[in-house]
Amino acid sequence: MNIDEKLAELGLTLPEPAAPVASYRPAVIANGMLYVSGQLPLVDGKIVTGKLGDSVTLDQGVAAARACGIMLIAQIKAALDGDLDRVGQIVKLGGFVASTPDFTDQPKVVNGASDLMEQVFGEAGRHARSAVATPVLPLDAAVEVDAVVAIRG
Repeated sequence: MNIDEKLAELGLTLPEPAAPVASYRPAVIANGMLYVSGQLPLVDGKIVTGKLGDSVTLDQGVAAARACGIMLIAQIKAALDGDLDRVGQIVKLGGFVASTPDFTDQPKVVNGASDLMEQVFGEAGRHARSAVATPVLPLDAAVEVDAVVAIRG
């Protein structure tokens, strides 16, 4: 089963890749690696905003991280000319969680993106990862996730 078929089986439709909000490229290929800029959680066309431990629940944070993961896959697909089967390995995800000082479940939040990568790419979706707290993210986003991907061909 190819990756597009896997997405369909999971009931996932990829959105249009988000345009950069500042002076950077959404993705860069260098030396067989694809570096994808941090993606924000777009749900129904709106960014999930707020802080974990305050206005955003753990479940909402996990869903926001999953939305970041969906946008990462959309960016990967665009960077690879529509061919997600060129993904050799999701090497690393970097997860950033806007949260209050007493919130300590950042790893659980970022699981929303991590679990999605494994569901979509199987063993090639298992990756190294960081999950860190931050007091604020661009546009007041609750979560941001970036990726490093090894590509074939």
